[in-house]
Amino acid sequence: MEALKTIMTRRSIRKYTDEDVSPELERTLLEAGMAAPSAHNRQPWHFIVVRDRATLDSIPEYHPYSKMLKKAPLAIVVCGDNEVQDTDFWTQDCSAATQNILLAAHSLGLGAVWLGVHPVENLVAGVKGKLGIPGQVTPLGIISVGHPAEEKPPANRFKEERVHRDRW
Repeated sequence: MEALKTIMTRRSIRKYTDEDVSPELERTLLEAGMAAPSAHNRQPWHFIVVRDRATLDSIPEYHPYSKMLKKAPLAIVVCGDNEVQDTDFWTQDCSAATQNILLAAHSLGLGAVWLGVHPVENLVAGVKGKLGIPGQVTPLGIISVGHPAEEKPPANRFKEERVHRDRW
């Protein structure tokens, strides 16, 4: 799938089939995440791959928007390491990595959705506690991934009134 078509047709997919996501596809998603740009090329990201069914099923207990994880075969938690990137640029770097993973998933025929975690304190604490994340690392978000059991048409979200030229 060409890049622009991938960007314009990607949608948040929350329903998945029972088919597993292969280790090869998982690796491709992680490689795509790590291909993202980062400030000063510091690459502050860490990725936690979650396949354990009990863990996936328990995350919705404290993350109210993550119910799709109960059907997802895979989640990728994108985290920023404050010791690697000692500025707040880690949020931008990890957001770029997250978007790369979402686009890669779509281009591979997978469905995915971004579940925000940072900066909501109770969500950050819940994910850190559940996954044993060390103090200097902050989870930015969770990406739920699976083979799609739903199709969504492309959405044209362009709004000319949001474009300002030369000045506000």
